[in-house]
Amino acid sequence: MQIVQTLSTFAIPGIILLIVIYGIKEKKKVYDLFMAGAKDGAKIVISIFPTLLGLFMAVSMLRSSGILDFIVKIILPISNILHLPSEILPLMMLRPISRECSDGNSS
Repeated sequence: MQIVQTLSTFAIPGIILLIVIYGIKEKKKVYDLFMAGAKDGAKIVISIFPTLLGLFMAVSMLRSSGILDFIVKIILPISNILHLPSEILPLMMLRPISRECSDGNSS
């Protein structure tokens, strides 16, 4: 247990150090590449934020209204036959919706 804790403590700093060492070895401008990646990441976050916000609101409304629990109760006998835990049923139902929204094909 102590080994796992020690490894997890040094995992991220170690990976960062390896990336920096590799960048120096390959004579790359590590900081410039990092900044370019951070800018791209920020653009991606900004572009998907409205979709995520809408999805979280829709899921929250479904849970609050009780519709999701009602549908889970209806599907529960089938999930028991298939040995699926009832906890993942809401995720299974909402996954196709979230994929459709993230692909930009929500019509």
